[in-house]
Amino acid sequence: MSLYTSEIEIKIPFYDLDPMNIVWHGNYIKYLEEARCKMFAELNYTYVDMKDDFYAYPVAKMDVKYIKPAFFEQDIIVKSKLMEIEPAMIIKYEIFDKKTNSKIFKATTMQIAVDTRTLKSLYVAPQRLIQALENKNE
Repeated sequence: MSLYTSEIEIKIPFYDLDPMNIVWHGNYIKYLEEARCKMFAELNYTYVDMKDDFYAYPVAKMDVKYIKPAFFEQDIIVKSKLMEIEPAMIIKYEIFDKKTNSKIFKATTMQIAVDTRTLKSLYVAPQRLIQALENKNE
């Protein structure tokens, strides 16, 4: 069960294509980041808030699976599910074609909280993130 679920719609831009006229594999990671930013904005706990709390969440591990290619001007839906926040943040993603609802990509990220002052790993979530999740789930 996820702690929070979010989704974002993206129209594939021309500059994301490779010479084969499909989305270059590295750009899928950018779509995950856009989904993650939207999810945190919906929780009212953005990267700016994390910075203010002296937290950073660098990606420590990423598992991806490319299922089908994405194309220029294709409308995609990126769904993100926040699965855990302690001792690490685990987020699962799925990307779907908006028209056919067929899955084209999936991924999981593990992010470790780091104190930006000491650069030491933290294994507890910031209190404001915990509170934001509690507020959304009430």
